[in-house]
This record gives sequence, structure tokens and C-alpha cells, in this order.
Amino acid sequence: MNANPFSPRLQIVLAALAVADLAFAGPLEYAAAPLDNPMRGLVPYTSASRKARFPHSMEFCYFPLAKLMHGSDEFDWATIDKTLDEVSGRGNQLVFRVYCEYPGKGPAVPAFLDDAGVRITKWTNEFDGKVSYTPDYENDQLRKALAEFILALGKRYDGDPRIAFITAGLLGSWGEWHTSPRNDLWASKEVQQEIMNSYAQAFTKMKILLRYPAGTSSSRHADNHERPFGYHDDSFCWATLDTGRETDSWFFEPSMKAAGATEKWKRFPIGGEIRPELWQQGFTAHRHPRDQGFVECVERLHVTWLMDSGLFDVRFPMDQQRKESALQETAHLGYELYVSNFSWEDGVLTLTVENRGVAPFYYDWPVEIEAGGKRRITDWKLSGIVPGEPRKWKIKLAKFDELKVRISNVMKGGKPLRFANRDQGKDWLVLKP
Repeated sequence: MNANPFSPRLQIVLAALAVADLAFAGPLEYAAAPLDNPMRGLVPYTSASRKARFPHSMEFCYFPLAKLMHGSDEFDWATIDKTLDEVSGRGNQLVFRVYCEYPGKGPAVPAFLDDAGVRITKWTNEFDGKVSYTPDYENDQLRKALAEFILALGKRYDGDPRIAFITAGLLGSWGEWHTSPRNDLWASKEVQQEIMNSYAQAFTKMKILLRYPAGTSSSRHADNHERPFGYHDDSFCWATLDTGRETDSWFFEPSMKAAGATEKWKRFPIGGEIRPELWQQGFTAHRHPRDQGFVECVERLHVTWLMDSGLFDVRFPMDQQRKESALQETAHLGYELYVSNFSWEDGVLTLTVENRGVAPFYYDWPVEIEAGGKRRITDWKLSGIVPGEPRKWKIKLAKFDELKVRISNVMKGGKPLRFANRDQGKDWLVLKP
């Protein structure tokens, strides 16, 4: 006896309805994402003379500590706030660094610390002739002030949507955590640990980047390989790749290996600056002999952003050939999120998201959907989508004729984060059954 209570004809009708409920399932067409997607790409200085001639979504600025701190627990944020307003007004987010010394720019230690007797060593670099004013980083009053400053900075700016990343700075020439060639003036590991402790305490939402990867065997830098920080290579393409030579062991890639930090890019960003000696010839047919190869460096180190003046400064010409080369090569930086497949079945929408870039997106900006005239924010996470590991986003959703998806820039007026899809519009990815 047939256990099915429906007639054969009715069974056929029900089967057809069941098939109809599987509204759609299929692949989506890829198209390269825009180069000025947020939080990735080349980064000009805020003062660059030709910012408009190459796509970007971030800008970089240095701030001397003396302008921001006037006494113990006395801070003046006007300079940072003014810069943030200007940069966000252009639809961009800021990367910045605060320094205590900058070769060629005069003293940068707050006057109240100088008055209190913090020793400042004035010296001239024998290689470039620039004068530096290096403070005594072991001084207790300076150490206390730096800790107070970092905590105050975090209280005011941690999670500020106008800021993309902060490079730790504060120690060493340019805030780059070295005083080469005057290594005798460099901060002890104890002082470095104090700075890192303060940043870890003050910033729980924003990504902080250190200059040098370091493990327990590092001679000059405190162990940071398990700390919640990314890194920035400020000699990018010049001293980046592992050459195998002992004399080059300080290069960025061998330093990452020695520190046991080669997988940190999956959670914390890698940034930096293209070495100044490469600016003139970068992305041209006649590159500097020391150029290690932009694309290879980006792909091997999983780099998200890089400061550059070669493409943004009036001093360096840019013809169409150079621009085309730069457009092609810088497309390798950072993330590229591609919705490769979508389906709707039994009331559940599934999107398959791939990352065709070299690094994740490091913040969880809200992912919105709109269907049937109703808009909602999902619980889908952006962070941690690494290349080669597609993620499935699922949500219960009534049947629809058109679905729109977008990632909302948390900064008002910021550039939209667009998918690498043919059907991506100015703001929304539009999907139809």
C-alpha cells in the first residue's frame, strides 16, 4: 500500500512547488574592486601636493608630542582634531604617528619635561647631516608622561571612525623605534614594554602598528610577537624580502620569521612606507637597482597599506604609463571581497564570500541587506575572511525579487566599501534571482 496520501497528480504539483521554493542558486560574476576602497591601498601625506592624481582612501600625518601635551594630564587635541576634520571631509580616514624626535625638525619633547630636567641629547647624523634631539628614554618623568599620553589618546580616539590605524611611534627617530646610528641613545626593552602595555590598555577597538617584529631573541627590541599589534615596514621594497644574507637579517621578512610572527597578518594589519630612495623611479620601466619588486613584497608580507610620495608629490612626474603600472600593482594591496555565489532555499539566504586580496579587512563594519523594501543590519562578520578560506553568510529571509547588500563605512561621508562583483553599484551590490 502506498504510504503517500496524495494522488500521483497532486504529488507532481507539490514537487513542482517545492522546486519553485528553491528560488535560485548560482555563481556571480567577478569584477575588480575599486582601488580607493576604504582601509587599503597607497596613502599620501596630508600635505602632499598632488593627492588627487591617484586613488586613495587614507592619508597620513605626523604629530610632535610637544604640540599635544603641555603638562602632566594637560592635553591639547586641537591639531589632531583639525586634521581629522580635513581628512574626513575628503572622504578619507587618517593614519597617524606621534613622535618625540624627528631628525631635522628641532625638539619635540614637551617643554614641561625639558624644564623638569629630562636630558635631551643634540647630535648630528654623520650620514645625512640632520640634527636630532633625543630625549633620555630611561627618565622616569618622561616614561610616566608617555604612559599618561597614550592612555589619554586612547580615551579620546579609540574607535573614532575617522581613524584607520595608528602607528605606535613615540620612541626613536621619526617614532620608528630606533636611534641609528646612535644606538647608545635607544630605549631599553623595559621602556618599550611599558609603551606596549599602555597601548594595549588604551586601545581595544583600533589597530596599532609597531615598526619592528621582535621575538625573545631580539637584541634591541622587546618581544612583541604575541602582542595585539600589527607592523609597519618603513623601508618597503628596499629592505623587505629575505635575502638569506646575515647582514640583511634586520630586513622585514627575516625579522618576521625570527619573531615567529609570519601569521599575525591574519588578525593584525601590515602597513608601512615605500622607501624614499624608490619614490623617483617607482612603478616606472627603470626602477632603482635596490627595488625588491612591489608585487612580490606585497604578496609575501600580506601588506594592506603603504605610504608613498612618488605618486602624490609634484616633485615626481607621473605619465600615463607610470600610472597604469601603479594601478595594476597597487591593486594587490589589502583585501578584495567577492560574493562568488548566492542562494535562497527554505527561507534561508546564503552568500559565499571570498577574499581575492592578500589580507583581511580588520574591522567589523556593519553589513546591511535590503529586500522587499525592508532594510536590516545582519550579524555577519567582515574580520578574519582570509584569502583561500571562503566564508558563508546566512540569514533567514522571506522570498524576494531583488536583494541589495552593502558594507557601511562607519565614518560619515566615507568612501563605500564595494565588493569585487560585476553587479556592484555605487553603494549596493544588487542581486536578482
